[in-house]
Amino acid sequence: MNYNKVQFEAAYGTSKQLPASDIPEIAFSGRSNVGKSSLINKIFGRKSLARVSSMPGKTTTVNFFRVEDVRFADLPGYGYAKRSESEKRRWADLMEGYFQMGRSLNLVVQLVDMRHAPSADDIMMINFIREAGYPFIIVLTKCDKLNKTERAKRREELKTELECAGDCTIIEFSAQTGEGCDAVKSAIENSLG
Repeated sequence: MNYNKVQFEAAYGTSKQLPASDIPEIAFSGRSNVGKSSLINKIFGRKSLARVSSMPGKTTTVNFFRVEDVRFADLPGYGYAKRSESEKRRWADLMEGYFQMGRSLNLVVQLVDMRHAPSADDIMMINFIREAGYPFIIVLTKCDKLNKTERAKRREELKTELECAGDCTIIEFSAQTGEGCDAVKSAIENSLG
């Protein structure tokens, strides 16, 4: 797959707007400000394909990108407390609509900030993905912010924090250094068979 040929397709703010899934899809999921846009930009070798912001909650739509016959979905982040109730309801409806419309999901790339224990929302999302039977990997973002000792400690803690730790692929990733980028691309390509 030639990642340099990525094209932005469209952004959708409500579940009613979402198009049917007609080609294999890769979805990126994670809490607000975990680094989804940074990971997407790194994978595709672009600086501003997906909008990056230091303010959480910037992605409020499902953004679709396409490379050849594969669609990539940048899902809005969850867990941002400063959203209004109506905005939280719209987000829940959008996410439910996305996952319940029988999409051709080949892989969910679930992002978790390596510096911290997974949040209750992270655990809930991972459990949802597992129960729904979607293939997934966990990408631990911001790994470059930890030193060698801290990273080893977090790896050990994750074995008890994540029920699925022994059963799934976990990749440490840094948007700064590019560490883990090739491993994420390999997981995507393997999911496409």
